Amino acid sequence: MKHGKYRFIAGFLVLPLAIYAIFVISPFVQAIYYSFTDWTGLSPDMKMVGFDNYARLFKDEVFWSAVGNSVTLLLLLPVVTLSLGLFFAFMLNVGGRRRKKAVIGGVRGSGTYKILYFFPQVLSVPIVALLFQFAYNPESGALNAFFKAIGLDNVQPDWLGDPQIALWCVMAAMVWANVGFYVVLFSAGMSSIPKDFYEAALLDGANRLNTFFRITLPLLWDTVQTGWIYMGILALDVSAFAFVQIMSVGPGGPDYSTEVLPLYVYQKTFRDGQAGYATAIGVSLLIVTLVFSAVVMRLGRRERLEF
Repeated sequence: MKHGKYRFIAGFLVLPLAIYAIFVISPFVQAIYYSFTDWTGLSPDMKMVGFDNYARLFKDEVFWSAVGNSVTLLLLLPVVTLSLGLFFAFMLNVGGRRRKKAVIGGVRGSGTYKILYFFPQVLSVPIVALLFQFAYNPESGALNAFFKAIGLDNVQPDWLGDPQIALWCVMAAMVWANVGFYVVLFSAGMSSIPKDFYEAALLDGANRLNTFFRITLPLLWDTVQTGWIYMGILALDVSAFAFVQIMSVGPGGPDYSTEVLPLYVYQKTFRDGQAGYATAIGVSLLIVTLVFSAVVMRLGRRERLEF
């Protein structure tokens, strides 16, 4: 076994690595190749155009609008979603009133709350997007109907038709759809933290805010960092595409205010028949995703805490 260990290890690795190379690495390589062509996506005929597609990106105003919107989602969506997830999880697990024989405890009925928070995860992305689209309807939507019910008849925003707020409306739907998952995830992490840590801190005079930043957050940091990367990728991938495609005017409007990179790739490929140019946009999206992941991993690097 000692003399044949490398053959033994290679025998187990060859098939998984081959599958990974064929179905993961190969599409990336092909996309990079097609980004240097004028391929339409339908015809097998194509010719090399060099860096023309990439040079065209710098002059494409719609592309830069999509980049700006995608970066906005990339920066704000993880912050809002994870912050709400941490807050609700902390309240459910540690933020309850003190009871007999327990220095700390969650709110009463926390199990029921977790189920309610997790409920949006049961719904598919198209269903959530359609629900919010109906709620935002300026004529018959729930939001404007609520304003009318409380006497604010003059406050009737065209939620998805206003370029100033359309992207924020889409972002609100994405936050609602994902925050419940992190409530449950962070709750699971908090339940594994020994209660003695909280009890010792509270007996020493620390308040709930101090215990969150001094105990909970440091011990959950690895989970938070992973969630940050995942939410950033979600803001750049098919989930953002689905919400914008279903909810926005156009889609991508009005005035490209909700245009995002995944949607622009789709439009250039299937609407305009410019698959070569679309793959150049896709390569740009890949670069943005890799840079984001590297930055988060670098900035979030810290000494691992164990308990």
